[in-house]
Amino acid sequence: MQRPTSPASGIHTEPAERHAAAERRPPPDTQSPADRYAELFEAVQREAVFADSKTFPDCAPLGAPQDILAAYRQARTAPGFELRAFVAAHFAPQRPALAPHGGAPAQDLRGHIDRLWDELTRHPDQHPHRGSLLALPHPYVVPGGRFVEMYYWDSYFTMLGLAASGRAQLLHAMTDNFAYLIDRFGHVPNGTRTYYLSRSQPPLFACMVALCEGCGGQGALRYLPQLQREHAFWMDGADQLAPGAAQRRVVRLSDGALLNRYWDARDTPREEAWREDVATAAAAPQRPAAEVFRDLRAAAESGWDFSSRWLARPAAGGDRLQALASIRTTRIVPVDLNALLHRLERSIAELATLAGDSATAQRHAALAEARRAAMDRWLWNAQAGAWLDLDWPEETPRTGLNAATCAPLFTRSASPEQARRVADTLARRLLVPGGLATTEQDSEEQWDRPNGWAPLQWMAADGLAAYGCDALAGEIRARWLRTVRAVYQREHRLVEKYALGAHPDGAAGGSGGEYPLQDGFGWTNGVTRQWLDGG
Repeated sequence: MQRPTSPASGIHTEPAERHAAAERRPPPDTQSPADRYAELFEAVQREAVFADSKTFPDCAPLGAPQDILAAYRQARTAPGFELRAFVAAHFAPQRPALAPHGGAPAQDLRGHIDRLWDELTRHPDQHPHRGSLLALPHPYVVPGGRFVEMYYWDSYFTMLGLAASGRAQLLHAMTDNFAYLIDRFGHVPNGTRTYYLSRSQPPLFACMVALCEGCGGQGALRYLPQLQREHAFWMDGADQLAPGAAQRRVVRLSDGALLNRYWDARDTPREEAWREDVATAAAAPQRPAAEVFRDLRAAAESGWDFSSRWLARPAAGGDRLQALASIRTTRIVPVDLNALLHRLERSIAELATLAGDSATAQRHAALAEARRAAMDRWLWNAQAGAWLDLDWPEETPRTGLNAATCAPLFTRSASPEQARRVADTLARRLLVPGGLATTEQDSEEQWDRPNGWAPLQWMAADGLAAYGCDALAGEIRARWLRTVRAVYQREHRLVEKYALGAHPDGAAGGSGGEYPLQDGFGWTNGVTRQWLDGG
């Protein structure tokens, strides 16, 4: 896997030098806005000073935070105090990722995406002072819309497009940013905000490393320490875990097998969705609020926030809030997370072999084999012809089929026979005119029908092609590209998610969830740009 350095990758330095500029800065202030602004934060969120709950935690303070809080405590009881005026005087909201564009774009779809990379790129010297944004040493691409920071799993699919657009230097810079985050915090946060530090997202760093190496980077071997540290983060607590118990992100099943779940170190409302989470917990008075908050946060770590995949009761045909209040993310062992960790363990074993570290190689090869066997036993469902999530306390499969069943193909964790069965199941149950459906459940949650998502299209098509199911892979690609093109031709934009309607010409931007449809959009741009070049 080791390759020589490309002259085009001059952005790279050795690890000790790579982060030198960042290390010369003062230690990062990792206090989240809710911690920092205490009752001021709650007042702003409770009174809906901003329509979007994410706006205030992203604001840049116009003075020292401790001075702002002190000023608030002194002023709030004064006659005529107005919270909105106080916030306007002391905070600057962040602008959306893209400036508004009027009229039809001058470029075709390929040219439009190539132009968007510069608009979506942020640089270290642009970081607001004393805000929640985590400083990074290198440039990076943000998704778009309200998402003006770097996100973990979004970025891998964005980087696919950077590769297709010939932007290898920016791809390498982003890979180094993720390595820096692991070095600094012990894991990759959900996104580069202080309020995201308590959770991660689907572990795609090993995939980024391979992509970086394939685009003329200095080689995957240099990232072995960070890969090992990320694995340790996901497996923290495993050593002393008894059968039938769970600790943070690790679950030990009754037969002693270890698998993983999503988690979050905090059990408070998400700061970027404070009002929404408080309302959701209030809709479940029979449950401790902290338990609901933890499950909401764990679903955010999954990237699928939110979906019937995580709910105890149906999300369709009823009250959305009541359905969401039944969320049970932490009692579910997800197919995709365990497939990606299987890929991570294999990658560490392969790179450790190259490094001559036989002990590490053997240990992680054994972990990968044990995980593969556990996935076969607990997540593969021969009757359904699919990989299904597991309710681990009950040790029963979750019967709802979703597109995560493709993940073991994407990570090359499936057998040829399993891949063939999954292909048949996808074609019968999830393939729709606009692409691959996310679930079979139609609901008001954004990670359900009718919405389709670029990362799921990519993982399915890539995985199917790897096992020789080329016709279905090609059909998913073609249907997705028709969907994206139809919306682009009509609305002159690429969006976060798409409604996969009955007819491709009637394709539209997606809907549902807790915020409006966002323009940009990083992973849509990345997957589309790769497929426009036949990738």
